[in-house]
Amino acid sequence: MEVQNKFVALKNRIEGAPLESDLEIKETSLKRSPNEAQIIVKNLYVSIDPYQLNRMKSLCSSHSTTKNASQVKLGQVVAAHGVGRVVASGDERFKKGDLVVGHLGWEEYSVINTSTADGFLRKIGSSEFPPSYYLGILGISGLTAYTGFFNVCKPKKGDFVFVSAACGSVGNIVGQYAKLFGCYVVGCAGSNHKVDHLKDELRFDDAFNYKEETDLESSLKRYFPQGIDIYFDNVGGELLEAAVVNMNMFGRIVVCGVISEYTNKRRSAPNMLDVIYKRISIQGFLLVDYMHLFEEFMSFTCEQLRNNKIQAIEDISKGLESIPSAFVGLFNGSNVGKKLVQLE
Repeated sequence: MEVQNKFVALKNRIEGAPLESDLEIKETSLKRSPNEAQIIVKNLYVSIDPYQLNRMKSLCSSHSTTKNASQVKLGQVVAAHGVGRVVASGDERFKKGDLVVGHLGWEEYSVINTSTADGFLRKIGSSEFPPSYYLGILGISGLTAYTGFFNVCKPKKGDFVFVSAACGSVGNIVGQYAKLFGCYVVGCAGSNHKVDHLKDELRFDDAFNYKEETDLESSLKRYFPQGIDIYFDNVGGELLEAAVVNMNMFGRIVVCGVISEYTNKRRSAPNMLDVIYKRISIQGFLLVDYMHLFEEFMSFTCEQLRNNKIQAIEDISKGLESIPSAFVGLFNGSNVGKKLVQLE
């Protein structure tokens, strides 16, 4: 038996900011009889993430050891994390009807080779939380926030914490973890609506719209008169430069993302004398180094969700056809929280 499978493919190599016309909707036939060690998944939600842009460029970074670093081929489906339901299985570990999360794709159906799923494919055994949560607060975004904050930042109670892109998929969770831990937290975002959300809904101590600030160094001095102990950086660029100037002695900067550099060739250039004399540590990290903490992360975060100590912030579009606009929207700051597309 065959079904028609619609998918989003890369039409053009992207330099600079993406356009919807760089992507196209295509269709192919798919046999619903998997081979041994294969499953066929009907995708329910797919993740929309900034890192995918780097895989669509002419030059794809070779520095990462993860599957996410491989270049997207023209005309082929764009790989993505997703949640789906097994509709056919050639692997006895997976049954028809199982919910799974892993490397799927911007498509209606995905064929997954379970023998080479590199540890990311797993069953969702509980219906306690919505399936979409396993792509956000209980998925890669949440694990990134958890390990980046607790294991790389190494916070102390009372630390002054600055989070950039604080309404993004990772930043909003970092801020919530930091508040739980007893830190003073300020976030920045790109609209007044997002700023209000950070303060009113997520209970950040303060927040500001960086687009309305003419002097970021002075702005951070105003929000952190006692200096910054931890900067969780999702942006890079001028915000990183301004943060370094305002860091305290032995401050910690964790570089999680540099979205300002994805569409702009300008590179950040922090004042290295400040780094030296303040003994500031700047550390990048990749989630692949912390996958062994997944169960610890899940236990902690599920407990906080049950007790309403943190909340999942999701921005969900509907339909495969909405994926190009959802992806482009990431780079003009239109999303609030984890950006997902619901396919069913």
